Amino acid sequence: MKLAILTTLAVSAAAFAPSQVAQTSTSLNAFDSELGAQEPLGFFDPLGLVSDGSEAKFDRLRYVEIKHGRVSMLAVVGYLIEKSGIRLPGAISYDGT
Repeated sequence: MKLAILTTLAVSAAAFAPSQVAQTSTSLNAFDSELGAQEPLGFFDPLGLVSDGSEAKFDRLRYVEIKHGRVSMLAVVGYLIEKSGIRLPGAISYDGT
């Protein structure tokens, strides 16, 4: 009985031991040190937009993402200001006067 218990404990402990995983080298490893790459995923590119490893394309996509984030933050601020009741003076007329 004791042998069965010890064997079960040894097998269950081996199931939680760290496994040896070989490091794979891809072109995405070039971006692992960039800001935003976090463990355990590292650089996460599910659509494969920079799968060729182009630094210029990566920088352009990062710039566009920051720009769109800033525009969306301004949109939220505009919405909150309008919802709080603050209005610009004047009336909007469609005839241009």
